[in-house]
Amino acid sequence: MQNASANALVPRETARPAPMADIQKIAQHMARLNVAALPRNYELFHEAIVGLNAGLAQDIAALGPQPQQPMLDELGLKYRLVGHCGLAGETSRNEASRMLREVAERLAEGLKHKNAFARACGTILKSVSGNDDQSLAAFLGEIDYLTASLTTVLSAEMEIGVRLQDDIRVLETLERGISAMQSATVADRITGLPNRIALNRTISDLYAREEGAAGSALIMVDIDNFSDLNDRYGTQAGNKLLKKLAGLFRKCVKKNDFIARTEADEFALLFSHVGMQDAITIAERLRTSVEDNLVFATSDKADPGRLTISIGVALSTDAATPGQLQANARVALLAAQSNPRQPVQAFGR
Repeated sequence: MQNASANALVPRETARPAPMADIQKIAQHMARLNVAALPRNYELFHEAIVGLNAGLAQDIAALGPQPQQPMLDELGLKYRLVGHCGLAGETSRNEASRMLREVAERLAEGLKHKNAFARACGTILKSVSGNDDQSLAAFLGEIDYLTASLTTVLSAEMEIGVRLQDDIRVLETLERGISAMQSATVADRITGLPNRIALNRTISDLYAREEGAAGSALIMVDIDNFSDLNDRYGTQAGNKLLKKLAGLFRKCVKKNDFIARTEADEFALLFSHVGMQDAITIAERLRTSVEDNLVFATSDKADPGRLTISIGVALSTDAATPGQLQANARVALLAAQSNPRQPVQAFGR
């Protein structure tokens, strides 16, 4: 990593705040700005303050002392935050529903014109067939009436056709927007990997299969001291490191294996058809690859600038539910974090 100055490499003597402290900090900051206590606003400020997203923090500050909700929602969409993407998706669906209702009303109105024309035709036909003494002028008058009615029907049909074409284009745009928002809710903004929501869905689908989840392994990876690295070198450097790490993980696994970034400093990998020994071998290979390839610049002679990771491994055969599988992997990861000499730990082994 490149550092801006020697001072930037001096580690700060601050510990990572506890979750409650994070919540209080976010709530206090939102209160100062008079921001509504909405879940999506908490998500926005959590990303800026706790997630150390400097770009988002600057954009929020640029909104002034009392930012309006639409402006905050625009930022949420810009940074593809889950709550705001969901809101946009709901708005798009509501707009699509409104348009479909209007289309139905226009079609009903057109049908009304057609029925009126059909009744007029029937009435005039009865009049003509039952009145042999009807004058030519009266007959032509009725024909003129039918012609005018038909013109009205055709005009209404043409207008409906034009409006339908416009509505179809708008609906296609809304569909693309909804699809993009759905994709954004399951993708990590920084690395492009799937996020925790996607991981939860994938594991749930795994357990829902007829053959069950037997033979799968979940590997959780935590970057050691990642918050300290962000403090030393800045958020942008930390984001570059995350991207490199994601790229390295992609190269280390097969095409059908699943990788997700689940937290600021955590990744999860899901493998099929592997036993514990194979899973541990994979985990050791990941750890070695990271330590051999991700080295960053530092002026501190005591700091070799090598990134290290802790890894927890759990098997689906030891877990009856998706939640239990993740909990087991978490237990193994915590064991690895507490024992630097054995950075790869397996649940139950």
